[in-house]
Amino acid sequence: MARFTLPRDLYHGKGALEALKSFKGEKAMVCVGGGSMKKFGFLDRIVGYLKEAGMQVELFEGIEPDPSVETVMKGAAAMDKFQPDWIIAVGGGSPIDAAKAIWIKYEYPDITFEEMCKVFGIPPLRRKARFCAISSTSGTATEVTAFSIITDYEKGIKYPIADFEITPDVAIVDPELAETMPKKLVAHTGMDAITHAVEAYVSTAHCDYTDPLALHAIKMIENDLVGSYNGDMEKRDSMHNAQCLAGMAFSNALLGIVHSMAHKTGAVFADHGAHIIHGAANAMYLPKVIAFNAKNEEAAKRYGEIADFMQLGGETLEEKIKLLIAYLRKMNEDLNIPHCIKNYGADSYPCEQGFVPENVFLERLHDIAVNALGDACTGSNPRQPSVEEMEKLLKCCYYDTEVDF
Repeated sequence: MARFTLPRDLYHGKGALEALKSFKGEKAMVCVGGGSMKKFGFLDRIVGYLKEAGMQVELFEGIEPDPSVETVMKGAAAMDKFQPDWIIAVGGGSPIDAAKAIWIKYEYPDITFEEMCKVFGIPPLRRKARFCAISSTSGTATEVTAFSIITDYEKGIKYPIADFEITPDVAIVDPELAETMPKKLVAHTGMDAITHAVEAYVSTAHCDYTDPLALHAIKMIENDLVGSYNGDMEKRDSMHNAQCLAGMAFSNALLGIVHSMAHKTGAVFADHGAHIIHGAANAMYLPKVIAFNAKNEEAAKRYGEIADFMQLGGETLEEKIKLLIAYLRKMNEDLNIPHCIKNYGADSYPCEQGFVPENVFLERLHDIAVNALGDACTGSNPRQPSVEEMEKLLKCCYYDTEVDF
């Protein structure tokens, strides 16, 4: 028996924010990140609509990119004090992911972070509050997923929390919010979205309910991402839907080792002055993982189906997979994303020598590989690597060398 879970309601299209006026409740805590939602007036509109619905509203502001365990604990304490019956998370993946983890801690004050990270081990929620997610970026799709990514900065590791309990009750996908994204964010979130769709399609947990969502999302991203990056707002609006479809697919089909590797390399070099931004990490690693997974017969067949759906050409299966890899690499170039860690600058742009020194990468390689294998996303990857293979794959992602194993 398999399960397919999505939010109870999904409001989409311009003006979808107004759905907040119809919410029934007494108190709403709005969780938000930096100043962009306030700067562009969306936060005021959200608070206004909730007050129009008759609710008291309190803000939990300043959730950082790559939210920390400490932020989760602080947010839970604020909620415990206010006692909301609605949690409204607005912004990109970071504030929504943080709010999901805060929600767990609010409902179960004695739960530890380690217990929260037990895959599909969260106790029943909604005893105190329901959850609404409002996405402002077009990539993570956390507004419709059963996942949250929280960073333990002491260990330098990003941990995925995975459980259908944290799938939001309501998702609001209003493209007006995404139109405010800076160019670099469009690139990174867009490549996150196509990685979600590709990994969902080849995952060992894919099914008839997830495959159409993944394929249609891939086709939409093929058509719209580069145009969105270059300022076409119709394509920007379309990308907001595409990333949500990709999210519906991967929340139910799960992911693979592109994400495992991205989770374990994102913050591990923070002592050298920067993070490898999640979407950029996915963009760099996806072509390498496709080459690795294509040694699996079933995965190769499904990559070929993706290439056919994208109408990339190719006569043989091998040709189709090579064309898919080449297409994704060209997309990275069009979006100004490096091909490898060695050339990943602290600002995320391509450069001759990136911020991660070779000797530091090699010193940490074994631990990164072990941690990536233990990531929640590894189990549904179509080809299970050994520690040695994961180390070799990570080296290919550092040096941009061919995957021939």
